[in-house]
Amino acid sequence: HDWTNSMYISPVSGMDNSSFFSDDTANLSSALLKEDDPGEAAAASLFPEFLASLVKHSSSAVFELLDEYQTLCQEKVGFSVVLRAGQNSKTAGVHWLLQQENCTWRLITSLYSESEKVVVEQLFQRDAVIRQSQLVVDWLESIAKDKIGDFSDNIEYYAKNVCWENTLHSLKLRRKSGTAFTVPLVTELDPDAPFRQQRPLADLDREDDARLLKNLFSLIRAGMTEEAQRLCKRCGQAWRAATLEGWKLYHDPNRTSELQPIEGNPQRGIWKACCWRMAEELNRYERAIYSSLSGNLKPLLAVCESWEDCVWAHFKVMVDSLVEKELMSSGMAHQEMDTLPREYLEANWTMEKVFEELQALELKRVLEETKEHHHIIQKFVILGDLDGLFEEFSDWLTTSKPLPSHLLRFMTHLLLFFRSLGLALKEEVCVDVLKAYVSLLVRDQQTDLVARYVSQLPPEVATVEYAAFLETVNQPEIRPRCLQLATDAGLDVAAITKLVVETVRERDETEFTHHSQTLEMGTTKEDLRKIDVIDWLLFDPAHRAESLKQSNAIMRKFLAVQKHDAAKAVFSKVPEDSMREIYCQWSGGQTTSLPAEDENAIREHLCIRAYLCWKKYSNLASLSAWSCRLDVLTEDVKERIYNVLLFVDGGWMIDNRQDSEPDSERRHQMAALRSLCLPRLTFLLLSVLQNSSRHQEALRLADIISSDQHRLYQVFSKEELRRFLLKLRESSLALLDRGLDPLGYELQT
Repeated sequence: HDWTNSMYISPVSGMDNSSFFSDDTANLSSALLKEDDPGEAAAASLFPEFLASLVKHSSSAVFELLDEYQTLCQEKVGFSVVLRAGQNSKTAGVHWLLQQENCTWRLITSLYSESEKVVVEQLFQRDAVIRQSQLVVDWLESIAKDKIGDFSDNIEYYAKNVCWENTLHSLKLRRKSGTAFTVPLVTELDPDAPFRQQRPLADLDREDDARLLKNLFSLIRAGMTEEAQRLCKRCGQAWRAATLEGWKLYHDPNRTSELQPIEGNPQRGIWKACCWRMAEELNRYERAIYSSLSGNLKPLLAVCESWEDCVWAHFKVMVDSLVEKELMSSGMAHQEMDTLPREYLEANWTMEKVFEELQALELKRVLEETKEHHHIIQKFVILGDLDGLFEEFSDWLTTSKPLPSHLLRFMTHLLLFFRSLGLALKEEVCVDVLKAYVSLLVRDQQTDLVARYVSQLPPEVATVEYAAFLETVNQPEIRPRCLQLATDAGLDVAAITKLVVETVRERDETEFTHHSQTLEMGTTKEDLRKIDVIDWLLFDPAHRAESLKQSNAIMRKFLAVQKHDAAKAVFSKVPEDSMREIYCQWSGGQTTSLPAEDENAIREHLCIRAYLCWKKYSNLASLSAWSCRLDVLTEDVKERIYNVLLFVDGGWMIDNRQDSEPDSERRHQMAALRSLCLPRLTFLLLSVLQNSSRHQEALRLADIISSDQHRLYQVFSKEELRRFLLKLRESSLALLDRGLDPLGYELQT
């Protein structure tokens, strides 16, 4: 079946054609046929199944992994055969793609499996090119074997066990009747009679021969030479079976061992020369049969119908040529070989030349129009040109037309296989392929699969990719699982969740500028996203310090634009025990004080809490005249506002620890909030006090604002200070109207 016959065993030999289908196939097929795209529905499980296989097999079991990839594809090809009964065009497309992927996995298995374990001839041991070329032939024959199945057992011929039975019957009738035929037939039935007499066989025998020869070629194309010989014998053509033996290399084992049968054909040179001469006379399939066994490319290509057929023909001839050259160089060539054409004897075949020839064949239907991706992949794999392969991958990814999802899955697992072998690959392309596959999984909501493939990316890229994925996860109930999968895959969950929150909160950048806006702003859809995103930092208590920092940053922006309800919503998400949790985590293994960043974040959180506490009294200024609890409410709001204005240990939104990492943006925002919020609170408190006729207390507010201890005057603009003084003038005039001095004290007489 190949040049090394029993001495060289193909790594793909022994594969059976057992059925893939269980008893439940009919029910499953019926359900799938109800889908808009039943083929895609049937193949959808390949995505989680490939991941399961990848996780299951370690790098030491990489070849078992390849076998499992093949099996998974074969199963889906089998299902799609059943589903094609509905003639769904999409299903046919998926069937073709998976069939090609199965073939490519088989090629990878052939070329990268441990073929050196097999004892081969010295040539195959020494020459990697011929060894690899034979592997390609074996691979292509195994594909063809899958396609033809057991058809040879079911072929019906007009003649049964007798060669040219119908012609024989006609000759017997003529002998009995003594009459001549209207159409002259051969008068003898030896194998050469039709050529020697230049007369035809009976019509039914000619049809039988034509079908037999086509089927014999199909068997030889599938590497089933022995099966072809059995078919010849079954049809009464044992002589033809004998002619298919002539290609085998001659070997006499009795020179070095005990008496054993002689192998091969001692007159192989004569047989080969005859095959070349016969190629000018025989039926096209008969020519192809003997050409495939004797290295004659042109008649062989005449019957090739597919890309695989053409590749097989070229590599079959290449192996034949290399073996013959080796025999010639060793002085074992037959004299008859000199009669073969010069182009055969002087051919200098290489794998690169094979594919140049294939390109020149102008197989437009196969190579030009469809640009079948797997054929291109197979070409580069055969050549061992991984750089060229990954350049193709890069080109495919940059085209406007999206790649088929199953092709992208294959590309991903192929590069992971090459990585497991320690092969040098184009890292940029690897990253692009993995990112494209991750995007596909995210798009198709294959949530459980994303983390494992993201973990194959460089750490910085992995953090960005998984953070982008988490942004799309809107169902709160599956968020913990997404983080657990990330942890299991070895991703930096802390960096990822931080990036998710930062990315969302930095959208629609709020300007921290001084403005006169006083109305409460409504909560928008984007605001809700910013409120919701903080949840990512709350699943793991170890991230509590980061959740405090990020929630502070979100609330700063909400406060800047008077979105107090939104700020409160963020504040309410932070667990009440956060500060205690942060201190506990730090004190568990540390003797030093809390990091400056964490301590400042805690203080900022308390500052924001103090500010939000007065908000429920924000309408007090307008309602105070009607409230029966005016005094109580006034005291309460006064206390809460003073808690902000006179915030302990340095002031509201001012860090205590100055030894933290520089964060100019944060410091700018905190300073801006002081300028925005403190004057606002001051005017509110002033209005409350004046509306409740507490003018003397209103005037004391001036002492606090002007105090060098608190330096609150620094956060007021000149215009605000002018307005503040005008408001105080109103209180002084009111006190004068009561008979008191401008500061509220009794006049001295």
